[in-house]
Amino acid sequence: MDATEPSWELYRSFLAVVREGSLSGAARAIQLTQPTIGRHVDALEEALGAPLFTRSQSGLRPTPVAAALVPHVEAMASAAGALRRAASGEALGERGAVRLTAPEIMGVEVLPPALASFREAHPGIDVELALSNRTADLGRREADIALRMVKPTQASLVARKLGTTRIRPHAHPRYLQAHGTPRSVDALTSHPIIGFDSAASIRMLPKMPFEITRELFAFRCDSDVAQYAALKAGFGIGFCQVNLGKRDGLTPLLGNELGFDLGVWLVMHKDIKASRRVHHLFEHLAAHLEAYLA
Repeated sequence: MDATEPSWELYRSFLAVVREGSLSGAARAIQLTQPTIGRHVDALEEALGAPLFTRSQSGLRPTPVAAALVPHVEAMASAAGALRRAASGEALGERGAVRLTAPEIMGVEVLPPALASFREAHPGIDVELALSNRTADLGRREADIALRMVKPTQASLVARKLGTTRIRPHAHPRYLQAHGTPRSVDALTSHPIIGFDSAASIRMLPKMPFEITRELFAFRCDSDVAQYAALKAGFGIGFCQVNLGKRDGLTPLLGNELGFDLGVWLVMHKDIKASRRVHHLFEHLAAHLEAYLA
């Protein structure tokens, strides 16, 4: 390696500043001091020969050079995490860390009991849970195991379909008592509907018997967890998994007239299927989720 090549520590601090928007936020995120973060950014700018941030009222804003670096540094961060997990006890099998990624609604509402019972059975294995509706790249080791609501297609992945979850409109009984129960699709759209905020999220929705626009939703948020919280609070009518609605005492609406199904897959990369700790978590989650979806 060239002696002048910037070290990973400099790039790590740079990425933290990009993500947090300030030196102080970056320092808190990766547990370094603010002066250290500042020195790292200065050193990286000197090594690259270009400014990486400009100051604005909202904090530090990445320059075009910095923006071009971000995807490459994120790949470095993913690789560093994979190396750390690989070196954290693979020989023992029962110790170390497994990184799991899942859609946020599954990670918050469905997985915690499974992860708690897994910890009881395997106290030496740590779990890193990354919640995102973005599909993680297992080939680049962004995670060891992924819970997905779309069918994986890559030949390099090991995927197991666990079942199907039904999505239907629901409302809290308290809301229905105060505002009445819609008996048709037309009546449904006259109620406040809980949905997404961004056009990108709305485009991902399945086709419905009515036009879906941002203005259709009286509560707009791209977080599935926030939408579900609003539904449980009685804000209006929203779509959720039938199993969750039943668990939380919500009322399904319109029978099977309106709704859609989502398949649920558990996925890992072929290269790590021999890892004992990954295998343990994979099988534990599969059993728990198959029971949940049954």
